Amino acid sequence: MKGRHISALLVTAAILTASLTACGGDTGQGQHITLSVMGRKSDMEKSYMTTIFEHYESATGNRLNLIAIEDADFEKEAADRFASGDVPDIFLHFHNADLSRFQIGENFCYLNDEAWAQELTDSARAYCEDREGNLLGLPFWESSVSGCYYNKTILDSLGMKPATTQEEFDVLCQVLSEIGYTPVCWPADGCTWMYQFGLDPVFADDPELLERLNQNEVSYAEIPEVEAMAGWIGNAADRGWFGPDYLRTGWSDISTELGSGSAVMTFIWDTWFYTDFEQGQKYGIDDFALMPVFMNTAEGGTYEGGNLNMMMVNRNGERLEAAKDFLAFCASPENYNVAFDGISTVSCFRGQTTNIQSKMVTDAQASIAAKERVSTAATRIVGYSADDVAAAFDSLLRGKTDAAGCVKMMDDARMEEARQYGADGF
Repeated sequence: MKGRHISALLVTAAILTASLTACGGDTGQGQHITLSVMGRKSDMEKSYMTTIFEHYESATGNRLNLIAIEDADFEKEAADRFASGDVPDIFLHFHNADLSRFQIGENFCYLNDEAWAQELTDSARAYCEDREGNLLGLPFWESSVSGCYYNKTILDSLGMKPATTQEEFDVLCQVLSEIGYTPVCWPADGCTWMYQFGLDPVFADDPELLERLNQNEVSYAEIPEVEAMAGWIGNAADRGWFGPDYLRTGWSDISTELGSGSAVMTFIWDTWFYTDFEQGQKYGIDDFALMPVFMNTAEGGTYEGGNLNMMMVNRNGERLEAAKDFLAFCASPENYNVAFDGISTVSCFRGQTTNIQSKMVTDAQASIAAKERVSTAATRIVGYSADDVAAAFDSLLRGKTDAAGCVKMMDDARMEEARQYGADGF
């Protein structure tokens, strides 16, 4: 730890002179500026965020007025502030449906021509672009790859291989079930993320369809892939592919099921193995590998890229250029590599070297490059609520409705949420 602190101080000293000029911190008369930065309280307190904030202030002499809004109040309070004209110089937000509350075109700069744009990885940049290809913000955040993480040690011992098609995945599940394994740990008790993985390719691959859904011109019920996914999940449960206790399996049970080897696969993200997977069990991180998620919506399977917090710039602010310079500071390798030192994350920047990257992800890089989709369902469908979707599937899995009924429940909840947002067309 001592060595790391010394290294950080050296980096700060090395960039001090350049940053005073490049980041607009010194007016030439010894004066400095204050930039306002608004975001969720928990987001602003992430270690890499506090590190970059401190580095900027130390290196430039400028100050940051951090406006940290309590998480539960963030969307409404931030929208109210914007409506009253209280727009910060820098705004932190994810590229999701809630972002539409903030009049993107009127309030924020497009950042396509910023020099640092070339520093972003393809997946990080894609997450931050609107459907016209405009870059909305700098993705300064931890990232992950969601997919089907499987016990390669067990599969190898059985002479079995990971799946590359939906048909192969179904056969794999059936064979594992027949010989006494739970093919997929499906934490149906309180976990909600799995469903978005199946929906992602439906809408990521067809932006026009997504736009029609968000304008209320088409419903889930009119999209065959959505019911196909519901049907697959229901059939998988009926066939025992989720094991006998999946309705009582929750977040805290995933580690035990995978670590003991009772379950062979689960749909999750790589950072989970470094933050929540209990060590010292029969199987450890090195026993696992990554293949795509298969839920009957993409024949070749799919991976979901990370959800990233973006730094966006107020286009109407008095400190516009200084705000852009702040983003350039954050996007410099000598700065982001200090901020993300030791953080478990997929790289968002091409020059990122100090973060930890999962071997599971690097080993599957070619497959990920071919089949990864930007997180789409949970982030870009107007009215999407993970809890509402999970509630609809709970009814399906408990035999209270069929696949069509599940989809109708998803539609009804989505439309009601959209109406509460005041979304156009609803």
